Amino acid sequence: MTKNYFYITLLLAIFFTSSAVAQDSKQTPKIQENTSIEGLNLYPNPVTTGKVYITSKNDLEKEIIIFDVLGKKVLQTMITTKELNVSNLSPGVYIIKITEENATSSRKLIIR
Repeated sequence: MTKNYFYITLLLAIFFTSSAVAQDSKQTPKIQENTSIEGLNLYPNPVTTGKVYITSKNDLEKEIIIFDVLGKKVLQTMITTKELNVSNLSPGVYIIKITEENATSSRKLIIR
């Protein structure tokens, strides 16, 4: 009788150990690091003058990509100054994606 309890305990221990190992082998979801641009400012928003100013803490060269509400890329450029000319864009709502070094941020941009 004592041997039966020993074998049952041994089997349960093997079962729970193998299921714990199976759970450990699953891939854990990757946590994205915070890669937003520190001190990012986008003004004026809404844009009425055809020019938008983009500043950040580091004020480095920035890649700018602007998408319309359907996701179509309507403008892609690099800027080294704070000023971006958007006068050729039609009035509407856009998404602006700004990349500076390895950091990226997106904002809603309204052009009137």
